[in-house]
Amino acid sequence: MKFELVKKDPETRARVGKIETAHGHILTPIFMPVGTGGTVKAVHQRELVEDVKAQIILGNTYHLYLRPGISLLKQAGGLHRFMNWNRPVLTDSGGYQVYSLAEKRKIKEDGVSFTSHIDGSKHFFSPESAVDIQREIGADIIMALDECTPYPCDHRYAKKSLGMTHRWLTRCCNHFKAGDPVYGYDQALFPIVQGSVYKDLRMQSAEFIAACDMPGNAIGGLSVGEPPELMYEMTEAVCSILPASKPRYLMGVGTPVNILESISLGIDMFDCVMPTRNARNGMLFTSKGIINIRNEKWKEDLSPLDPEGTSFVDTFYSRAYLRHLVVSREILGAQIATLHNLGFYLHLVTEARNRIMDGTFSSWKKDMVRQLGTRL
Repeated sequence: MKFELVKKDPETRARVGKIETAHGHILTPIFMPVGTGGTVKAVHQRELVEDVKAQIILGNTYHLYLRPGISLLKQAGGLHRFMNWNRPVLTDSGGYQVYSLAEKRKIKEDGVSFTSHIDGSKHFFSPESAVDIQREIGADIIMALDECTPYPCDHRYAKKSLGMTHRWLTRCCNHFKAGDPVYGYDQALFPIVQGSVYKDLRMQSAEFIAACDMPGNAIGGLSVGEPPELMYEMTEAVCSILPASKPRYLMGVGTPVNILESISLGIDMFDCVMPTRNARNGMLFTSKGIINIRNEKWKEDLSPLDPEGTSFVDTFYSRAYLRHLVVSREILGAQIATLHNLGFYLHLVTEARNRIMDGTFSSWKKDMVRQLGTRL
């Protein structure tokens, strides 16, 4: 994997870059739709390419490991071939599921034992097996196993957890370097900065991760309930340490406002279930603010979903029509809403790239932040 830094914004830390992978290039800043189990919910792969303009999607190691299972993925030649997706894929390590399945797992120095949410079967992830599983999934970018600490947690716990995450990372890196790709193309391992909301721990972790000298770096353990101001403070501190010559990935973030603010702090890559999950519940993100399409006020509104035309479906469907589908529980309603939200997110990061390139990002971002959080 190669990263080229194309342009820096003169007033912020925002930048435009280009990542080269075995399955194509990625222009940054970029948003990655979440395809948890080999599918971005309610969206066909063709639509992801042609309508959403997705350059890379994310797969979830925990879910893919349990179902359909690594054996079948290997028979298919990896996730790309199994789901007929010929663009880049990033997989997480399962570390976030360690965090979210608190009652179904046990964390020890050697790794994590957990119970399947599907059938109750027992499983174990070590730093080494997490690398092997992602090798066999075949993602272009894979993540090191880490522990995502909850918010809030005390400094003592966060420090202890961080030490283990760093020891796991050393094991991940050693195992990754000693092995070979399963499908004949290169893969890149990203370490993950942790440290909860404690600046001293975050900076310590960023220094440790930077010293590992891997092709890119991630920031985890944020957007887990902490105030946005704390998230931005931690992100800024970490970005001041992580090398500018490598892409920075802020995991699980977030709202359109979160994304723009984080771009201005030097983040290049994002993923979040919010645009897809919220779409299925009738929440739309638009250039003027947030719409709950279930509200009565949209019942006879025949205007486009977003008058700015930020997504492919905006030129075809009205707010009144989508509301009718959603309240009637028609499957097409979830499809249209999901296409709209993903299209909007990809439009937003594309416009951010354009604004960085032409030198107007800072003023544009300020105006957009005021609008994007408005409830319409």
